[in-house]
Amino acid sequence: MPHAHDTAPVMAPEPGERWRAAYACRSTTSRGRLVEEPGSATRNQFQRDRDRIIHSTAFRRLKHKTQVFVSHEGDHFRTRLTHTIEVAQIARALARALGLDEDLAEALALAHDLGHTPFGHTGEDALDECMAGFGGFDHNAQTLRIVTRLERRYAGFDGLNLTWETLEGLVKHNGPLLDADGRPTERYVRTGIPVAILEYQEKQDLWLDSHASAEAQVAALADDIAYNAHDIDDGLRAGLFDLSELRAVPFLAGLLDEIDALHPGLERPRAINEMVRRVITRFVEDVIAESEARIAALAPSDADAIRRAGAPVVAFSPALVAADKAIKGFLYPNMYRHPRIGVIRKEAADIVRDLFLRFQAQPQAMPAEWAAGCEELDEARLARRVSDYIAGMTDSYALDEHRRLFDATPSLR
Repeated sequence: MPHAHDTAPVMAPEPGERWRAAYACRSTTSRGRLVEEPGSATRNQFQRDRDRIIHSTAFRRLKHKTQVFVSHEGDHFRTRLTHTIEVAQIARALARALGLDEDLAEALALAHDLGHTPFGHTGEDALDECMAGFGGFDHNAQTLRIVTRLERRYAGFDGLNLTWETLEGLVKHNGPLLDADGRPTERYVRTGIPVAILEYQEKQDLWLDSHASAEAQVAALADDIAYNAHDIDDGLRAGLFDLSELRAVPFLAGLLDEIDALHPGLERPRAINEMVRRVITRFVEDVIAESEARIAALAPSDADAIRRAGAPVVAFSPALVAADKAIKGFLYPNMYRHPRIGVIRKEAADIVRDLFLRFQAQPQAMPAEWAAGCEELDEARLARRVSDYIAGMTDSYALDEHRRLFDATPSLR
């Protein structure tokens, strides 16, 4: 007598079912780790990278690092951690649709913000200003320092000893750092390639003149999508602007018309959610369609063919490039430079500058593990030590350190 499963019809693949393209990165052909290690019995190379990132100290600190709002503004606003989780979710969805390695895309998404300072981009700008005479501060380069030097969890090496593919993606997810002639690309023409990247390049060649893998490109686009969606959400919930004001962006006006037509009279909180999920959906679907067309035209036979391509293969369509630019053009004056945020930005920058100048003049004011050996450092290396310490702070810890060292500390309210 036949069993039921012997005669069951073959079912069509369900949406989101996993497949792997020829141009995907593969953990079995990874270029390996700087320090060789025995393999894991239960995880592949990229899964191991992801897990090391999640268990790192720097990852835990993201919970108390600012996106735009400081921690006391409200429980519903994004932190670096909640943003990172959202980026990882979008990155996995894009990687799955494009036949890429989901674990590598997720690892890159989870690690992409590890190098950010306290107080969001304000803290980064202030620290870069403090470090102007010592090579500057770049959060991508700081991420590389964290995962290759500053994390100290393992007996056999500093950092996390991640695979070549993960390190390459962290450094190059926004594109090549060098052109074909070995000169810095536009982003680094003025400042030069960050020292941390050049130092690591001497140990392991990350192909700075090529694009990164498609998985890294997916993580970069996922970051953009998440930023647009959650900054609209947070700005609306904070009362910095209203839904009606979003009509200044044609792309968003179309989404509002769609919501009004389907759900007339919808209460504001639900309308905000409907807007946010539509922004994510439209951008995700656009990236998939545009990337599939680019990949089909390139016909890459392996992951290195993606790296050798003269342009990104994971991208927005021209129409969504314009929409992305328009959204950012709206958010810049209405959120990032809103008068309410401006006061906090100035105070946060003052805190970072105060801490840097104090620790540069009195390194013994840092905790013992950071102060040890500072008397032997030249000015530039001391500045980098201080920069590493400050960049690793959470918002609340930076405030606590300022209160410990100074008579008056801004309230950031």
